[in-house]
Amino acid sequence: MPKVAIIAALEREVSGLTKGWSLVERDHEGRNFVFFERDDMVAVCSGIGMDAARRAAEAVIALYRPPLVLSVGFAGALDASLHVGDILTPAVVIDARDGSRVEIEGRNRQGTLVSFMAVAGIDQKANLALAYGAHAVDMEASAVAAAARAHGIPFSAIKVISDEYNFEMPATARFIDPQGRFKTASFAMFVALRPWLWPRVARLAANSNKAARALGEHLKRFRQELNQASASTIAVPEAQAAVTSGLSAGGHK
Repeated sequence: MPKVAIIAALEREVSGLTKGWSLVERDHEGRNFVFFERDDMVAVCSGIGMDAARRAAEAVIALYRPPLVLSVGFAGALDASLHVGDILTPAVVIDARDGSRVEIEGRNRQGTLVSFMAVAGIDQKANLALAYGAHAVDMEASAVAAAARAHGIPFSAIKVISDEYNFEMPATARFIDPQGRFKTASFAMFVALRPWLWPRVARLAANSNKAARALGEHLKRFRQELNQASASTIAVPEAQAAVTSGLSAGGHK
């Protein structure tokens, strides 16, 4: 059975969904990937950034030939009305590198997501909101969309707000390696020596936990509805189209 593919940057973004799933290691183009498998879904954690997301998307497409590819994970709010834990199922995904756009058709889709090359601070968030009319920013969705489009596979995105419009993210860029892995131990040591960062990092951790819980619950509902669509009397292509168009994606929480 073809598996719907989920690409997230970090394991904690999908841990609420993938707990208890089978872990499978597979190679693609000389790189090792760990896939979380269930009968109807497969998830892979790419690492942070567009290059890492594109590599993981290409791997899961080549190895599983999914009928649908989903970019899932955290996003920063560019709209002051969005709060931590809100779910965004965008109608448009924009690549800030070249301005290219992917439109996701279907009911209940709202807003614009822009993928940027680095973690966006408050000033950069304001610039992105102004330049693209975007509601949220991430670092991976447009790269996943490009891979899906290159292979003629439907694409969608489900994001959860993990930092609000006025939250200044700690400087984390130096702790992301070329493979998109976050060097947690190095970051912890950096923060430990700078007490003025402790409140902000503590708030970031709390926000991330809240966002992960909200995303996990949303993805569980998505999977249930996906199964219901597959088990219904609707023809398989029509069921897949319903899911692609946002069957379970309800916009802002």
